[in-house]
Amino acid sequence: MSLSKPEILKAEVTEELVTNILPFWMTKMIDSKDGGFYGRIDGSGRVFNDADKGCVLNARILWTFSSAFRILKNPDYLKTAERSKDYLLDHFFDKEFGGLFWLLDHKGQMKDGKKQIYAQAFAIYGLTEYYRITHDSDCLGKAIELFRLIERYSYDNKLDGYFEAFSREWGALDDLRLSAKDANEKKTMNTHLHVLEAYTNLYRIWKDDLLKKQLYKLIGVFTDRIVNSETFNLNMFFDEEWNDKTDLISYGHNIESSWLIYEAALALGDDTVISKVKKICIGIAEAAKDGIMADGSMIYENFFKSGHIDYDRHWWVQAETVVGYLNAYTLSGNEEYLGLSLAAWKFISDHIIDRQNGEWYWSVDKNLQPNLKEDKAGFWKCPYHDSRMCLEIIERQNNT
Repeated sequence: MSLSKPEILKAEVTEELVTNILPFWMTKMIDSKDGGFYGRIDGSGRVFNDADKGCVLNARILWTFSSAFRILKNPDYLKTAERSKDYLLDHFFDKEFGGLFWLLDHKGQMKDGKKQIYAQAFAIYGLTEYYRITHDSDCLGKAIELFRLIERYSYDNKLDGYFEAFSREWGALDDLRLSAKDANEKKTMNTHLHVLEAYTNLYRIWKDDLLKKQLYKLIGVFTDRIVNSETFNLNMFFDEEWNDKTDLISYGHNIESSWLIYEAALALGDDTVISKVKKICIGIAEAAKDGIMADGSMIYENFFKSGHIDYDRHWWVQAETVVGYLNAYTLSGNEEYLGLSLAAWKFISDHIIDRQNGEWYWSVDKNLQPNLKEDKAGFWKCPYHDSRMCLEIIERQNNT
């Protein structure tokens, strides 16, 4: 019996995950001297053993290897997840004011203690995934503690949604930006997307009434405020009163949100919400097609107010394209979406995977030349989007 296209895709991404992506992080990023994981490997493969260590990277490593063990059962993945969990709990948690530090030095000492809600959300995401494989009550307790801190300090009780960032003591900050490229606004799509993702995973293991209520509200924030009702693109930046400050289309975030919003609705199990969200998510996926090139790749950003288009093909955008269009195909039965998913995977296989040095390139330019100036592993280059793509495909195919 011949294999179906989704079955072939599963076989190929499984091979990529277990022979390339995960071994890279288990062999090249382990910091045996100072603990945890190195903070950086550059695009040429050079390890920086004195690089700072970011909360987002460590939380994503925790999620990745916890999820990999849950689905593939390799005990080496559990060992790596445990290493990440121990380091996160021992070094990143602020024992005085609660929450997690944004940045440590290479020895594990606090370097930047700000409380970026994006990072708190990823810690919930990682800790809850670790709980799913171990039932470690301490990890669940820490995840619940973070949920309550986010609700206490970040949730906007007047207009809904979550504010971006706070000082170490949970006070006000002037600079709320997640990174230098972002607008300095009080509310952003990106943080809301990953709070949604974190709360979805927490709700899978903790059926709390307040959490359920807030997950409903988060879905509503996306459907009513963040998703443009005319274009189905995501609005990216907002002021405190939800006035839109967006100047770009982020194609990768569009397609990523198209399946994460649906996952949140599925977790709630409300048929009315699922039906509403299904139509919107297909609309988002359809709108994201504007970023698809003839070779199956998806470009990065369109700064529509200035007319500038960034044609680079970033690693994470390609990964989300595979999952997002596979999800759109599942929701709609439209074979075009399956074709887009498979074409994106072929582009990854042909151009994004570094078959000589391991893992994936940060990006390739419009001439398909690899970007070696950006990290192979680091503060933002994590085993998250590429591993999650593989694991989503494996798990979805296992459940068919």
